[in-house]
Amino acid sequence: MTQENLADPLFLANPHPTYARWRTEGPVRRVALPRGIDAWVVTGYEEARQALTDPRLAKAPRGPQSYSVNTAISKHMLAADPPDHTRLRKLVAATFTTRRIEGLRPRIEEITNGLLDEMSSHDHVDLIDAFAFPLPIQVICELLGIPVDDRDKFRSWSGDIVAGSEVTGAERMKAALGALVAYIRALLDERRDRLGDDLLSGLIAVRDSEDRLTETELISMVFLLLIAGHETTVNLIGNGTYLLLSDRDRWERVRADRSLLPNAIEEFLRYEGPVEMSTARVATESFSFGGQRISAGDVVMVSLLGADRDAERFEDPDELRFDRRHNAHLAFGHGIHYCLGAPLARLEAMVAFDKLLNRFPKLRLAVPATDLTWRPGVLIRGLSSLPVQL
Repeated sequence: MTQENLADPLFLANPHPTYARWRTEGPVRRVALPRGIDAWVVTGYEEARQALTDPRLAKAPRGPQSYSVNTAISKHMLAADPPDHTRLRKLVAATFTTRRIEGLRPRIEEITNGLLDEMSSHDHVDLIDAFAFPLPIQVICELLGIPVDDRDKFRSWSGDIVAGSEVTGAERMKAALGALVAYIRALLDERRDRLGDDLLSGLIAVRDSEDRLTETELISMVFLLLIAGHETTVNLIGNGTYLLLSDRDRWERVRADRSLLPNAIEEFLRYEGPVEMSTARVATESFSFGGQRISAGDVVMVSLLGADRDAERFEDPDELRFDRRHNAHLAFGHGIHYCLGAPLARLEAMVAFDKLLNRFPKLRLAVPATDLTWRPGVLIRGLSSLPVQL
């Protein structure tokens, strides 16, 4: 089988045709990751669900192909296997509750209104800079109890980290990781002296009998919440707005019938989801999977974007359909690693789209859709910018 290269600029600009071709050839195939590491990529829907729950595919870094960049940020639940994952998720879930998230609705609405007020003083804006980014980063900062004034630092650090060293360069990525870890460490030291009602204080104080998060686990968990807590929603709002504006009929339909909005958001997640690839898994033993022989130590990646357009699971997968029912997409993952923040992302998206549609009914793209560019890397699927005319 010919090995594919995921660093190809054409693939990064639009991976969907490649994923479609791969699925016709088989649900699992060998590729060369941009990092220069060979890996298996899963693009079939059923195989993706299996891979996301298969205990033979471990998340914890092992062996010479370890993806751990820095021990200080590799001890969160997304990078752990049971029983460590079970313990970490239980501790975090005790503070990241549905009640706490739903209680954020008034504040999310207030932040959204403020951002839209600020946008209204302009004729043109970059919707990513003006709206899609500041909304979720302000929400996660307030949830954690972190100064919102530092949000531009997080954006710079996060961008360098999720793009990967093959895009930003090893030294720049290392510097971003080091700066963010140092920031979190100082924040934890400061917060211990004045615990409050914020999530960060909750993570410091949470206990399960005699168990609690270690210092390294705390740093790792705050790192995960900061990165995942805004990256997913930034790209959900950005990608969704792009999909609405690239076909005027879609925008007008949802604006006229707001009951379509919940289904529309789920379809945005399926059709152009904010996370392209799952984080890496490593085979702990050799076994056959998806028609291929996976060897112990092999790296396996799951293409959430590819699986969510599998015609074996979704009717008319390349059509954006707001009447789609039972939309069991994998945009937030599956199994024990299903995104803990999915309810928050959905809540922010509902508020954001509803108020955007109300405030700017004539919103339009300010440039041809073909001029838009996508962020580099294979982890995140999001636009670099989204110029709009208000």
